[in-house]
Amino acid sequence: MILGAAVMGSMWDLVEHRAQATPDKVMLVDEADRTLTFSQFRDRCLAVAGGLHDMGIGPGTPVSWQLPSRIETVVLSMALARLGAVQNPIIHIYRQREVAFALRQTGAAHAFIPGEWRGFDFDAMFRAIAAELPEPPRLHVAHDTLPEGDPTALPPPPEAGTVDDVRWIYYTSGTTSEPKGVRHSDRTLLTGGEGLAQALELSEDDVGSIAFPFAHIAGPDYLVMVLACGVSTVVLETFAPATAVEVFSRHGATLAGGSTAFYQAYLVEQRKQPGTKIIPSLRLLTGGGAPMPPEVFHEVVREIGVRVAHGYGMTEIPMITMGSPSDTDEQLAHTVGRPVHGAELRVMTLEGEDAEPGTDGEIRVRGSMVCKGYTDPVLSADSFDERGYFRTGDVGHIRTDGHVVLTGRTKDIIIRKGENISAKEIEDLLYAHPKVGDVAVVGLADPERGERVCAVVETAEGSEPLTFAEMVAHLRDAGLMAQKIPEQLEVVVALPRNQTLNKVLKYKLREELATKPFVPVET
Repeated sequence: MILGAAVMGSMWDLVEHRAQATPDKVMLVDEADRTLTFSQFRDRCLAVAGGLHDMGIGPGTPVSWQLPSRIETVVLSMALARLGAVQNPIIHIYRQREVAFALRQTGAAHAFIPGEWRGFDFDAMFRAIAAELPEPPRLHVAHDTLPEGDPTALPPPPEAGTVDDVRWIYYTSGTTSEPKGVRHSDRTLLTGGEGLAQALELSEDDVGSIAFPFAHIAGPDYLVMVLACGVSTVVLETFAPATAVEVFSRHGATLAGGSTAFYQAYLVEQRKQPGTKIIPSLRLLTGGGAPMPPEVFHEVVREIGVRVAHGYGMTEIPMITMGSPSDTDEQLAHTVGRPVHGAELRVMTLEGEDAEPGTDGEIRVRGSMVCKGYTDPVLSADSFDERGYFRTGDVGHIRTDGHVVLTGRTKDIIIRKGENISAKEIEDLLYAHPKVGDVAVVGLADPERGERVCAVVETAEGSEPLTFAEMVAHLRDAGLMAQKIPEQLEVVVALPRNQTLNKVLKYKLREELATKPFVPVET
């Protein structure tokens, strides 16, 4: 039974409805085998909300938290939702620059932290930041314990009419400027999560998994799906592939994933024990956050024996498109699925015209899952077009079957001698080469061409490095136009990545390669 948006109301309403619908079913279980049923989860949230209320937290109170993916973190988040606080989840990898900016801009009155975790002293960092703020937040260590109080003393839950109020602020880390604060309401997050739930066609027999940072926008997205569908979910504090395989197998996980890097990690584990399915109960890998080469889909099907439903979202729009188990293998391998329920997509050519089906352009989105803009009103004004569509900055097209293909970012379109070249097209072809472990293609300034195409390759485990001649031959054999074949090949030990979803940081590649002399290779 999927609880629809009409039933959901607010985020807290969804918690209450699910606790009534399937009270005794396990909702969350962790690597230590601790469990909470849906009714126990609701009751624990109420008790913690009572403790938070005693601390002075109520409707509109700005609260930041930087915590790992634990049952306690999920409880704290929903306890804050019960009170109508404005919460600011902060990814655990963010450090003083990003955290200080978030605390200052949100005016956080309280901050919940893990103390010392994974060798880093969050308490010391927050205290150093607080010393520089005119009105510092009260700091609370909340890794293992949460405040509790009398739930009967709580004020009424948020009213239905406040579902569009901004109650969530997520920050995206800038590369050369300040981080951007993305403003969300209960409705934007609920609609995104409901779209995910509908696309994945889950049943109450499914067992999901959270092995990614819950403070990421994917956290509430996944939580809404769990509550809407009533699926049990395994929560991992940190992702270590071998541990994840063991824990997910022990608890019968049917869904796993997170992003392309997670799929690749499971493939590595599978190759350690060929002939034995690493997670026997697994029926689907699913995720988003980074491009998925078609060959990854085929490798997963061939070696793990399940399919991959890949999707597309961003901090500003938790769910835009999603693959579905009902899709064909071709659709799952080559697209990011159809727009989720309620998402309206518009594709604009780089010349500013509405694109025909199959024609690349910037993808723009309108719908109730789109954020309420940024904390900086100037950024908000620039991010929506004249018809209210959010400018994603992503380039792609909509096929005649309604599925969406992403071909890159607006800045990833390489303009070589006046011709637009998709970096992703080349990446997908190169990934299929047996010597390539991973690849990123970028455009570099070039006096003759405007931009030249540069392929940056990680060598596959156990292989010799790819040569320039091998790259050219492989791409020619794949039918790639000569004009699109990279003029430059760089082989690296590891591509630069972020630490949340392991997404390749192309801006760092451009910065590193911008000053490197270019020596053409004769072919």
